[in-house]
Amino acid sequence: MTAIQNDSTSSATDPNSLRGKRAVVTGGTIGMGLAIVRALTDRGANVLYTGRSEQRLAEAQAALGTPLAHPVRSDVTDAADLAALAGKASELLGGIDYLFVNQGIAEFQTLEAVTEESWDRIFDVNTKGSFFTVQHLAPLIAEGGSIVFTTVSNDEIFPGLSAYSGAKEAVAAFAKVLAAELLPRGIRVNAVAPGFILTPTMGVAELTEDQRAEFIEQGNASTPMGRGGTVEEVAAAALYLAVDATFTTGVELPVDGGFAKGLGH
Repeated sequence: MTAIQNDSTSSATDPNSLRGKRAVVTGGTIGMGLAIVRALTDRGANVLYTGRSEQRLAEAQAALGTPLAHPVRSDVTDAADLAALAGKASELLGGIDYLFVNQGIAEFQTLEAVTEESWDRIFDVNTKGSFFTVQHLAPLIAEGGSIVFTTVSNDEIFPGLSAYSGAKEAVAAFAKVLAAELLPRGIRVNAVAPGFILTPTMGVAELTEDQRAEFIEQGNASTPMGRGGTVEEVAAAALYLAVDATFTTGVELPVDGGFAKGLGH
């Protein structure tokens, strides 16, 4: 069998392959979002990235250590912030080639524990925030550009995530609609669907250390590949959809170690 050769000059590792390109990443201060920002700037792109916390933005900027990254405090649940974000993207970048709609929150709450406040909070960030981010920024996206949403590998789910799973399913649905709506401008719209990914928060707010350890154990056991994915693996898939998959639109790509398909179970 012929061995597969690693091409060290591929665009995925070329520090100049995205030079001159402009990107916006929402929820870019930690985890998968920060990995996407890093992958873009490592390839020479100018990136505006957002977060709600000034402290996290400062920490992310220090970790990135590049003038190609531009932190902006912005809350996707605030219409005024989204309008200001569009203004910043126009001012700093002059337009957008790639938009990554990545922000998200999850809370473990079983049926009897869900409140209207928690339901609204989860849908406001994950669903409403994602849609109106695109509404505000789409006019700035160049012809031939692309949008990548972060959804979730949702075929198999953990109990207690009704609101989160529903919110992300809604994002996957309107991503397909927007793929059709933006076809006349040559803008591709896709989604990356992470499974069990090792991030600082594990994607769930306010986990205790014991809960986090149990969650990791359950996630590893339920993933056919036997481990959690890395944020870099998600970022690689997101950049593939944004940059390299030039004949692909309206697709949700699982990055889940076989989780959604139940391989090996």
